Amino acid sequence: MSTNHTFFPRSTAAQRKLLFETWEATGSVSLACERAHLSQVTFYHWKPRFEQDCYAGLEQPRSHRPKTFAWQKSSAIEAEVIAMRTAHPDWGKQRIAHEIAKAHNWVPLVSLNTVRRILRDAGLWIEVEGQKKTKPDQKLAKQGTADRP
Repeated sequence: MSTNHTFFPRSTAAQRKLLFETWEATGSVSLACERAHLSQVTFYHWKPRFEQDCYAGLEQPRSHRPKTFAWQKSSAIEAEVIAMRTAHPDWGKQRIAHEIAKAHNWVPLVSLNTVRRILRDAGLWIEVEGQKKTKPDQKLAKQGTADRP
């Protein structure tokens, strides 16, 4: 039987344990994979974890979730944004982002939307609901029609 393009479902901890027990007993990867009903790709995927943690490393797959997220800023930067907003309540997100970049040798550390998110989470940002965004040429068109009799 050819294993090309064969679907192998996710392996269980018991299958992985059987895989490496058979491999240790026989020394044959192909025989161990055949007995555990797993592919050789799976064997070589789990082999570094087995070598590092032995059978305990085979118990549960590790999470693929990143330890940090790009959109999360350090607490020092968040505190700086909040301090600027409380010191200058009339400053908007653009001015705050600009001032933070200025304070850090013109390195842009936060984007405008990140400043807004930090302020919104801190309860310092008020969303204006009734206002619709319009393009500049639409404003001119509205002004032109209002001036006509």
